[in-house]
Amino acid sequence: WTFDDLAVSDLSLQDYISRKAHYVPHSGQHFSKKRFKKAKCPVVERLVCGLMFKGRSNGKKLLATRIVKHALEIVHLTTDVNPLQVVVDAVSKGGAREDSTRVGSGGVARRQAVDVSPMRRVDEAIYLMCKGARGAAFRNLKTISECLADELVNAAKGSSNSYAVKKKDETERVAKANR
Repeated sequence: WTFDDLAVSDLSLQDYISRKAHYVPHSGQHFSKKRFKKAKCPVVERLVCGLMFKGRSNGKKLLATRIVKHALEIVHLTTDVNPLQVVVDAVSKGGAREDSTRVGSGGVARRQAVDVSPMRRVDEAIYLMCKGARGAAFRNLKTISECLADELVNAAKGSSNSYAVKKKDETERVAKANR
């Protein structure tokens, strides 16, 4: 699939979702050496690295790469759109724009609504999509590739069937109550 015509709809995330073409999503920690260098890491590789969690799949990057490859094939077959564009849309719509934090003064801690940085929005979206796909595939006949493809398509549409969008809405609702 081509990387040429990928567009990020959200202006604030354009610098943080890298759309460069890479042959293999394996850079060997090239993007973790400096503080904000992971913003230049390709979004597909960030998704692959997000899948490598939870004990039994820790560090198995080839397995995670294969899962993402199959998921992108499924997305392409079901939607007839460039699956990389679907991933970019899902990441831009999956992270909360507003969150709440604890502010303590004089022994009284209360929640205060705060804006979320673009880097954290991307990180949170990738984390929530991977977590939702993993949870949907657990003790289920559907493979994790199918669940990840469903999660990506639903998140790209902004549908509440997506785990990431559901969590985003919940987080923003709590933040709105704490303004």
